[in-house]
Amino acid sequence: MRETADVETASEGYASRFSGPVGAWMLAAQLRAVRELLGTPGGATVLDVGGGHGQLALPLAAAGWRVTVLGSEAVCANRIAPAVADGRVQFVSGDVLALPFPDRAFDFAVSVRLLPHCGRWPSLVAELCRVSRCAVVVDYPTLESLNRVAPALFGAKKRLEGNTRTFTLFTHREIEAAFAAGGFAPAGRSGEFFLPMVLHRTLRCRPCSAALEAACRGLGLTKRWGSPVVARFSRDER
Repeated sequence: MRETADVETASEGYASRFSGPVGAWMLAAQLRAVRELLGTPGGATVLDVGGGHGQLALPLAAAGWRVTVLGSEAVCANRIAPAVADGRVQFVSGDVLALPFPDRAFDFAVSVRLLPHCGRWPSLVAELCRVSRCAVVVDYPTLESLNRVAPALFGAKKRLEGNTRTFTLFTHREIEAAFAAGGFAPAGRSGEFFLPMVLHRTLRCRPCSAALEAACRGLGLTKRWGSPVVARFSRDER
């Protein structure tokens, strides 16, 4: 069966999870981490797998990257339709576990909001590695964080957020092993938040959340136990 988890993340309902000042602050933290790991565009090509939500495709295109978004269904292009129509972003529909591109077709590949919702995630990692010439950047929630207690608190999280979904928690070691199988080695990672994102959504106070996370970052908590993690893996040519 095809993997279509990105249909949900490209929906208007999912976008509502990042509405308002707190949501914009969360997305800014994600984008900052991704851009730091990708480096300067220099006209490079990037494939955004499952990126119909537009969280990366639109700002990366504005910064000078040549962006192609791969969505599992045509409906995944709805939120980025204006950018596709005027040529700022290209959109291709296809199987995220069998990407319709040749080996090393893009300089970089990125994927956020998809790995933890993909049942056959090692196959997704393998495809990201196959089509990338230089490096892959992904995000994932890690067990090595406060997310460790997330399964026990999922019911409460569901009541608070309403449209949350179950997701897989990873160790850094198993993610690194999957990329190693594709010939890629770790090349940097950054934790986005120390405190759970549901807490920030519940507080609905961007200055409060920013102050709390700044304190955690200053104490070194985010570096050690931050989640979600944004990580870069570069092709190992040894």
